[in-house]
Amino acid sequence: MNEKVQIVFGLLGGLAIFLFGMNMMSDSLQKAAGEKMRTVLGMLTRNPVLGVISGALVTAVLQSSSATTVMAIGFVSAGLMTLPQAISIIFGANIGTTMTAQIIAFKLSDYIFIIIFIGFIIGFTAKKQKIKYIGNTILAFGLLFEGIEIMGSVMKPLASSPFFINLIGKVAHIPVLGVLTGLMMTLVVQSSSATIAVLQNFASQPAADGITSIIGLAGAIPVLLGDNIGTTITAILASIGQSIDAKRTALAHCIFNVSGSLLFIWFVKPYASLITMISPKGNEVDVISRQIANAHTGFNIIMTLIWTPLLWLMVRIVMKLLPGKKERVVPLGEPKYLDDKLIRQPVAALHLVAQETLHSAHIVQRMFVKAEEITQKDSDAVLGTIRAEAAGVHELSEKINEYLAAVFSFGAITEDQASMATGVLLIQSEIDRIADLCRSIIENIAGAKNMKVKYSKDAMKELRKSMELIRRMFEETLVLMADPGKIETDSLKKEREMVMDIDEGMRKDHVKRVAKGKCDAKMTVSFNALLHDLDRMGSSCLNLSDTALKEINFNTLLQGEPDPEREELLQSSPHPESEEILQSGMDPESEERIPADAVRPKTRAKKVRA
Repeated sequence: MNEKVQIVFGLLGGLAIFLFGMNMMSDSLQKAAGEKMRTVLGMLTRNPVLGVISGALVTAVLQSSSATTVMAIGFVSAGLMTLPQAISIIFGANIGTTMTAQIIAFKLSDYIFIIIFIGFIIGFTAKKQKIKYIGNTILAFGLLFEGIEIMGSVMKPLASSPFFINLIGKVAHIPVLGVLTGLMMTLVVQSSSATIAVLQNFASQPAADGITSIIGLAGAIPVLLGDNIGTTITAILASIGQSIDAKRTALAHCIFNVSGSLLFIWFVKPYASLITMISPKGNEVDVISRQIANAHTGFNIIMTLIWTPLLWLMVRIVMKLLPGKKERVVPLGEPKYLDDKLIRQPVAALHLVAQETLHSAHIVQRMFVKAEEITQKDSDAVLGTIRAEAAGVHELSEKINEYLAAVFSFGAITEDQASMATGVLLIQSEIDRIADLCRSIIENIAGAKNMKVKYSKDAMKELRKSMELIRRMFEETLVLMADPGKIETDSLKKEREMVMDIDEGMRKDHVKRVAKGKCDAKMTVSFNALLHDLDRMGSSCLNLSDTALKEINFNTLLQGEPDPEREELLQSSPHPESEEILQSGMDPESEERIPADAVRPKTRAKKVRA
């Protein structure tokens, strides 16, 4: 095979193994520590300095600034953090990503195959999922270095090529050409770590004297600057189609690296001298890999020190360049929060699903208010609205199911996250069921009207009381889901007992009214069906609270930046009227005490999913 073709194929093959190892290592680490990464990012973003530290730590662990940047953009888009917090994390990510170059500077060629073997054995034999991820991380680490070794071996002949030496000479002496070279390489490869690894390997090739580097540190630094500009394309691509703050975060990343490159391009030789002074001594060809790694680290540390005190200015710049847009009105049944761009990020995706679930619950909350209106007066318009809203909640449930199915299909979700997703589906199922029961009750009342018979005023009054109490239960359940400390679960159980007591009393009163001729006997079947629906709604409210607290801790999924619907919900408080009912057993709208013989056994309050 032609030598030039061998070199090209060797470079491409080595690069492919390197990128495969990088992606595999990043994915495995995210699966092993994804939730912890979110916790670190959440805890350490209270001020810019801590945000920088958290971004650096997470990127050093994940070995990918692109992964951290995309994660930050996703969190901003999902409302898990503010724009200044995300920008400070990206500043830190630029420092953390230099760890890859520092690791590559170590000569690990003698240990590559043992690292690969150890990683394979751990991943192949481990029973626990997290241990498998750790094994895959070690395996990927070995593959990464094997890719570097392959690229280094095939580049050796280039050092003796007159054409290539002449070409590199031009790039080394014209910094702008070096920047463009690094930029184009990173745009093609989509990984600054990969192009810097190629640069380190290439620079380690000796010139004709066998001592100096073929390109030298002063020639490598401009290429390094171009690499830093090129890596911003990942953030830009990740922000397409996302929220305005996500786009601003990507723009901040771009401004950080471009401004740094424009500054450093004027001081290449003095900067090279500084890096040579603080780096290990020896023949240039032996130490240049470490010098490039130090130059990369120094660049990002200096730019972070410059920009961190000016974070407020960066926020103003990106907000000026990308002004906010008016929020669009979401049609009924269309998701308000779900974002297909975040399907690959389970943490952010589950947060959005939780918000969407709460959004569908607010629709049901409105349905309750309208349902109470119908118990007081006939209204075909309100009936049509309730039907439309019930259909909208059902459509949202299907969209949430499809969204979570897509999250599962990408395979990046952990067992704990899968359990939480299942719990959210149970919650949404209960909300959908309550919406359907609410519609069924109102259609029952409307159906009686169409049959030219009506429930008596007393029956409607008792129905209204029961509906009001269930609405209070539902609202308190939502507050409990958003903030477990706001409501006591015992009060919900007592209110559930109250609903059953009222329903039992309604059945007895209906029989009495039929006997006295005040109610039509034909209404007994439909009235019993109506009471059965009320009973099921009360059970669903308890199911909601149990699932949200005992099975998934729904509140943790909602943690993030304030959401208007959630904040409105948390301003709610237990209704004093229902408290009075619980304490005295009195109906708030009448002086009649609920009959003692109307109390049903407490076993009826068990969790029901029918």
